[in-house]
Amino acid sequence: MKDYPAPPPGAQPNVLHPLCPSRQVLGMLTSRWGALILVALAGRTLRFSQLRRELGDVSERMLAQTLQGLETHGMVRRVAHDVVPPHVDYSLTEIGEEAAALVRGLARWVEGRMPEIMAGRGAEC
Repeated sequence: MKDYPAPPPGAQPNVLHPLCPSRQVLGMLTSRWGALILVALAGRTLRFSQLRRELGDVSERMLAQTLQGLETHGMVRRVAHDVVPPHVDYSLTEIGEEAAALVRGLARWVEGRMPEIMAGRGAEC
């Protein structure tokens, strides 16, 4: 394994450098659940259970972990309400909405190109 020096302080972000923090952010945004959460929350606020139903096949643990990662990176806003039973709302921050628009554009491209993609695989949509 190649030994990479850490990027110098103040260096331009470079996702191709294995130790650059931008690589972690890109990984979170393009992960299966990260991208789907961004698309699901774009322009709206959902509770945890609503978001889980929207995504369909995500486990509670994976959803919680991914939401926490997106919140850590400043993409998701978490608002806990002090009520009984407690509930938490999730929405996108300004930077999260911007990222969601980019991810949604890629998702639309994939959806629009599915016939050709599937044909290349020898299958139909």
